[in-house]
Amino acid sequence: MDSPLKIRKEDQILEVVLDRPKANAIDLKTSRLMGDVFTDFRDDPDLRVAIITGAGEKFFCPGWDLKAAADGDAVDGDYGKGGFGGLQELRGLNKPVIAAVNGICCGGGLELALSADIILAAEHAEFALPEIRSGTVADAASIKLPKRIPYHIAMEMLLTGRWIDTQEAARWGMINHVHPAGQLMQEAWTLARLLASGPPLVYAAIKEVVREAEAMTFQDAMNRITKSQFETVETLYRSEDQLEGAKAFAEKRDPVWKGR
Repeated sequence: MDSPLKIRKEDQILEVVLDRPKANAIDLKTSRLMGDVFTDFRDDPDLRVAIITGAGEKFFCPGWDLKAAADGDAVDGDYGKGGFGGLQELRGLNKPVIAAVNGICCGGGLELALSADIILAAEHAEFALPEIRSGTVADAASIKLPKRIPYHIAMEMLLTGRWIDTQEAARWGMINHVHPAGQLMQEAWTLARLLASGPPLVYAAIKEVVREAEAMTFQDAMNRITKSQFETVETLYRSEDQLEGAKAFAEKRDPVWKGR
């Protein structure tokens, strides 16, 4: 049986394509596979950036596979490492992740996209949280979306399940950029190569600080930095890359980042 994930590794970049016809919905098996893939990405020093996208041009991901649920997959079953889709609860993921939304992105699929750091979308993509119509809650989106876009817009999406297009999603800051469908993956790889050329230890520090500071006051977060309580920040300050950045600036050349 073909794998529901198509994996490509190139130039320190991991591309993960969700490929489950007809809609790229995620069942328990696929979620566990995604968890393994993204855990390996997190732990592989040779990989610096990941791209997650869907196969085809119609669906990025509609979320939970209702047909699999009807066949016995429990909605509260074992999603594997990182929770649903392998990303939204994956601890210690200190590398950039790009979501390239190639089509319909709704429910758990939108929650998956929100787990990325940067979201690119094809012009025809659409977004929604339709769980309300089936009498359930978009749990991760209820936590994340009101922190990402204006509260009232997030609540309207959660409470009504209405769809928004890419232009509205971009207007509210839910996605970064909109591209023609035929250019989406080219743009995603261009961005991924730019990130892969950057300082991985700095990325790690940024992601840890942003993640941990979300539940802190500004001063508490700053105190943790000055008291050497962020592991990634301390690793950065004692690294070869920290010295390389200063030397490259002084010597007016591009730095060579080694991630150590």
